[in-house]
Amino acid sequence: MAPGNGKADGNAPSFDIERELPPAEDKETEAASITGAQQEELERLRQERDTLLDRLARLQAEFDNFRKRNSREQLEFREYALAEAIKSLLPVVDSFDRALAAPERNSEEFHQGLELINRQLHDALAKLGVQPIEARGQPFDPNLHQAVQMVETGEAQDHHVLDELQRGYKLKDRLLRPAMVRVATKPGRK
Repeated sequence: MAPGNGKADGNAPSFDIERELPPAEDKETEAASITGAQQEELERLRQERDTLLDRLARLQAEFDNFRKRNSREQLEFREYALAEAIKSLLPVVDSFDRALAAPERNSEEFHQGLELINRQLHDALAKLGVQPIEARGQPFDPNLHQAVQMVETGEAQDHHVLDELQRGYKLKDRLLRPAMVRVATKPGRK
């Protein structure tokens, strides 16, 4: 720091409080050795220091309050989003309850009812951004598919999904669950 200009490197003001301001208990000895202009400057620096320390304490408190408020808002948003997701699935639960409570079960009508419920569930998931992963006949992608078996066959192209054992799902662009698949390989090679 250059003496007398209060700047380090010429960029921002920097004050070394301990070097520029003597301890409070030495006020009487300092008062005898300094002039009136120096005393005024010393008092001005003390007031500026106190003002800056007060501003710093206020900014720290504001930041802490902001952090707490932001954390609380994020928690409320997650709870609200979860509530909305559950609300969209409740009609599917209602349909299952009605289907299971029906006194007479004609197997054809029962099957059609289950297909309707399945479609209703997939529609609710689609509204939430959940999409099934296309697997059957697609090239094997370890980012989307989990191979549980390699099958030698000439019926499908090499390293393409032969069968889907469990469907995989994505939430927008994020993988929720990979599809469990059987993968075709050329005969004589594993």
